[in-house]
Amino acid sequence: MPSRRFADGEVVMGRWPGSVLYYEVQVTSYDDVSHLYTVKYKDGTELALKESDIRSQSSFKPRKSQSSSSSPSRRSTSRSRSRSPGRPAKGRRRSSSQSREHKDDKKKNIQETNLALLKPSENNTRRYNGEPESTEKNDTSCIILEQKLKPDLEIKRVLEQYSLRPRKEEKKKEEIYSEKKIFETIKTIEKASSKTKELEFGGRIGTFLMIFFLPATVFYLLLMCKQDDPSLLNFPPPLPALESLWEARVFGVFLLWFFLQALFYLLPVGKVVEGLPLSSGRKLQYRINGFYAFVLTAAAIGTLVFFQVELHYLYDHFMQFAVSAAAFSVVLSIYLYIRSLKVPEEELAPGGNSGYFVYDFFTGHELNPRIGNFDLKYFCELRPGLIGWVVINLAMLLAEMKIHNQSTPSLSMILVNSFQLLYVVDALWNEEAILTTMDITHDGFGFMLAFGDLVWVPFVYSLQAFYLVVHPTAISWPAAAAITVLNCIGYYIFRSANSQKNSFRRNPADPKLAYLKFIPTATGKGLLVTGWWGFVRHPNYLGDIIMALAWSLPCGFNHILPYFYVIYFICLLVHREARDEHHCKQKYGLAWERYCQRVPYRIFPYIY
Repeated sequence: MPSRRFADGEVVMGRWPGSVLYYEVQVTSYDDVSHLYTVKYKDGTELALKESDIRSQSSFKPRKSQSSSSSPSRRSTSRSRSRSPGRPAKGRRRSSSQSREHKDDKKKNIQETNLALLKPSENNTRRYNGEPESTEKNDTSCIILEQKLKPDLEIKRVLEQYSLRPRKEEKKKEEIYSEKKIFETIKTIEKASSKTKELEFGGRIGTFLMIFFLPATVFYLLLMCKQDDPSLLNFPPPLPALESLWEARVFGVFLLWFFLQALFYLLPVGKVVEGLPLSSGRKLQYRINGFYAFVLTAAAIGTLVFFQVELHYLYDHFMQFAVSAAAFSVVLSIYLYIRSLKVPEEELAPGGNSGYFVYDFFTGHELNPRIGNFDLKYFCELRPGLIGWVVINLAMLLAEMKIHNQSTPSLSMILVNSFQLLYVVDALWNEEAILTTMDITHDGFGFMLAFGDLVWVPFVYSLQAFYLVVHPTAISWPAAAAITVLNCIGYYIFRSANSQKNSFRRNPADPKLAYLKFIPTATGKGLLVTGWWGFVRHPNYLGDIIMALAWSLPCGFNHILPYFYVIYFICLLVHREARDEHHCKQKYGLAWERYCQRVPYRIFPYIY
């Protein structure tokens, strides 16, 4: 395999596609498969160029001006031509004025001859083949005299009849045509470069399997939690009858919940902010009212409890609610993919534009699908699933009290509900921060996010509370205090790291952030090297893992099932971390290498 000549971050001269002009560009990445360099021009345009279209800056040194005189060979050739035997011996040299007059007469004769001799078909053929317009010697003198005798009006009529135009106009048309070809070439290159080349999750085969594996995992976890002995050795769990997994009333309750949250989303309360610039330079607007929706939901749930509506109905039909949510997410994903086929190229997701149906369906083809001002991805990211997670936890707390005849919930259940309530309230209170995450800026809205937001978050994240209903666990107050301290440490790392990142992304020139140091990059953005981001590369992931462990510890150590969330979270964050590393290396080039040298640890300090 040929070795690359130019390194990432190197400033070179790149040829503009379709032209012979070279401009100063910076190499951002290199594709070992296609052997193409991704370069960035000064105006921000990114294109993929061959190595033959790139030169070093040293090869563009200014050259000395050459003498206007011809080379010896050319002089000898011209000398030999001037002495050709066909010309008369006397009067060889003419004055410059005479020669100019002779040339003008000759051009005039040629133009007039062409007017008479060229037919439309011949003229068009010669024009497109690039043949020079020559004269024929047969009867030229008669034709010239005939054309001279015609009035100017007749000449104009002939010009209009045969569509003859001056050469300047033809050259102008050729320039316009060549410019159009250049722009078409650029559009073709940009369209090709916008395709997703590197596939995640095992590519087409991996995403196809995950469409079935993710729902099966959810149903397996819920079935195991209801077993008296939820050990992994008791596999497979007894499967319920298929007709017991579906109930129209449960699906109706789910739809009511979904559209109630949509109604809260549309309320004209809360500020409106702009997201990060899209590839087209446009910024979408978002209404920040997630916390208000949570307050309204809490008021609605409190009203139901006051009128003695039994919320443990959720626990009794938990599997049916999961099936209803999964069915709805599949229908939503199909709708999202169908509508994405009609959107412009610039509105497609960078990570979901591979051209493969299964992969794009799973990862999401359209970046920001909207119905009017209703942003479907942004709405599902925080509202129905995240707030529904808190409601499910509350229903499990009430079910535990009813099933075990307790006047108060257990300490373990209180810890799980409190820790996860804090996490949800924090996400809704800092709702604006989600606009800078890769879920919003990079990932499309397809099956992965639809199923994750509507099924995985509410039904898997509430696994500890569901487990405690069937398998109550008693813990001491000192153990509860230690677990609480652990959760607070994880939350502090998570929140402070995210706040630093989001504030710096929004306004790097903020005087409050003057203490933060960063490495400048070619994109105009900076890489933080102080604070939490100078400690490890992904401190927010470290906080997430610590909190996930604190959520599982109240369930005890009798079974590994409550710790599934910790294992899953570590795997998820390691995958995200690897994806972020690859993305940042391509985006920032040498600046990212400098950052990695300065901050060597990824998630766990002094370990990984």
